[in-house]
Formats: sequence, C-alpha cells, structure tokens
Amino acid sequence: MKDYGTLSQAINKLKLEEGYEEDFNLLDEEIELKSKKQTFGVEEFEVDKVLRFEGMSNPDDNAILYAITTSDNHKGVLVDGYGVSSGQVSKRMLDKLDLKDHRELD
Repeated sequence: MKDYGTLSQAINKLKLEEGYEEDFNLLDEEIELKSKKQTFGVEEFEVDKVLRFEGMSNPDDNAILYAITTSDNHKGVLVDGYGVSSGQVSKRMLDKLDLKDHRELD
C-alpha cells in the first residue's frame, strides 16, 4: 500500500504523479467538473481509489479522498468531509461512493 501522507500531500501526489488533475464537486445525483461546466451521473464515472484520513485530535478533520475517472477520461479528485453519508446525496450516489465496494482502499 502506497503511503500518501496527509490529505494535501495525497491530493498533490494524485494530481502530479498519477494524473488526477481535475477537481470534482459532489452534488445530489452527480459529480460536477466546474472548470469544464460538466456534470457526470453515477453511471458516467468510476472510483479508482479511496483514501481515508482521520484527524488525530479532532473528528472534524476526518475526510475521504476519491480518485475518479469519468466516462470521457477526465481524471480528478473529490474530497468529502468524512463520509458521503454526512451530506445530502442520493442513494445511488451513496452506493457508488460506498467504501465497502470492491475497490482498492488505501
């Protein structure tokens, strides 16, 4: 398992070393690539990696970092304050981003 360090270090490594250059935003039913004015539904992207970060002293510092590839080959990252379930997203989106899915968890 690769050591990604802190959240900010992991974002930099994914962007600079692994080609996840874009920044995605989480919406109810989609993820948004604001720089390109595009949105992607649940069936239009794959979660390649999930990285979990836990704050040592403050639970509010917890976060999950997703490395995502869209159906038209945009690669980027999505940061969510600890757990998709903490936000207001659809059940389909929750299932797509679920940590228990069969994907690499670093």
